[in-house]
Amino acid sequence: MGDMNVDVILPCLDEADALPEVLGRLPRGYRAIVVDNGSTDGSADVARAHGALVVTEPVKGFGSACAAGVAAATAEYVAFCDADASMDPAELVPLVARVATGHTDLALGRRVPTTPGAWAPHARFANRVLAVLMRRATGYRLRDLGPMRVMRRADLVSLDLRDRRSGYPLEMVLAAHAAGWRVDESDIGYAQRIGDSKVTGTLRGTVNAVKDMSRLLREYRREARPTLVVPAPVRHVAGPTHSEEVHS
Repeated sequence: MGDMNVDVILPCLDEADALPEVLGRLPRGYRAIVVDNGSTDGSADVARAHGALVVTEPVKGFGSACAAGVAAATAEYVAFCDADASMDPAELVPLVARVATGHTDLALGRRVPTTPGAWAPHARFANRVLAVLMRRATGYRLRDLGPMRVMRRADLVSLDLRDRRSGYPLEMVLAAHAAGWRVDESDIGYAQRIGDSKVTGTLRGTVNAVKDMSRLLREYRREARPTLVVPAPVRHVAGPTHSEEVHS
């Protein structure tokens, strides 16, 4: 599966120091789409120098960056990964394989810390609480709301995700549940990030993320999404060739 056509979306805010390591670990056939969400440290230039497609998204927010990356993607499979070197893009390969072989529709990476301090205590506690609430809302036996994930691009587009803040990862799982998708997770390594955290590594960022996700859970419990989106059947053919580079 290492030579498949996969677009890897990397939301980016001031990750110039981490990008060379992250981009250097991408498997063959995996194209990096670095979405610059207002960096001031030259992240976009670093990404271009290492062969990534760079998309500029001026509207701040994790969901905004993810949506911009999805809009630029052209491969059959789309993956998400943090750009801070806390996780190894090479671990996307088995997740892609699970989707490509029809074992699941949405494959998630469950973070397992590999270095001391990789996961701030307040962020880890908040993740556990939200995971419990998510299991109650969906029935999925998930223990993490991690950012590493893989699915077919066409299926993701059909979900029509709307959140443009920190709730985007949770909205994806809730929408997948409403659509009848199979969702599972498998362990991935989680190391100390390079540089400062902008979201869950800070108490303020964690609180904001919890607020966004709690709002989505309340809305999901209050009313079901109106339309079911059934994933496309498994296609045993080679993925499409990437199109010309998109200029933002």
